Amino acid sequence: MRLLFTFAQFFERAFLLKFLRFCVVGASGTAIDFGLTWLCKEIFKIPKFIANAIGFVVAATNNYILNRIWTWGSKNSEVGVEYLKFFTVSLIGLGLNTLILYLFNEKMKWNFYLSKVIATGVVMVWNFLANNFFTFV
Repeated sequence: MRLLFTFAQFFERAFLLKFLRFCVVGASGTAIDFGLTWLCKEIFKIPKFIANAIGFVVAATNNYILNRIWTWGSKNSEVGVEYLKFFTVSLIGLGLNTLILYLFNEKMKWNFYLSKVIATGVVMVWNFLANNFFTFV
């Protein structure tokens, strides 16, 4: 497993391309996450943190499929193991996401959706690095 990461590696063409692909996939996941969160919270009246978890989990599954195929081009035959690694990274991301939502929305009284945008940005960085150096190695 690659544990060391240098700042210079971030600017290598292949790494940047991978990050850009990850961002495109993430945009589709964000649309699913926000859309499903909104639907669950506003239409079905599911509590906001449960609605957030539902949106996040469905988006993470979508993102795994697209990232496996397009971003990393994984040929790993152990799809179940790879998915569990990806989902573990996503669950940690969900914890970070929920913590940030709680801090900004509940404690600081910021708008729920603004807080969600901030949480999404922070978790995006976590997810990319963790998946690059743990899931798709």
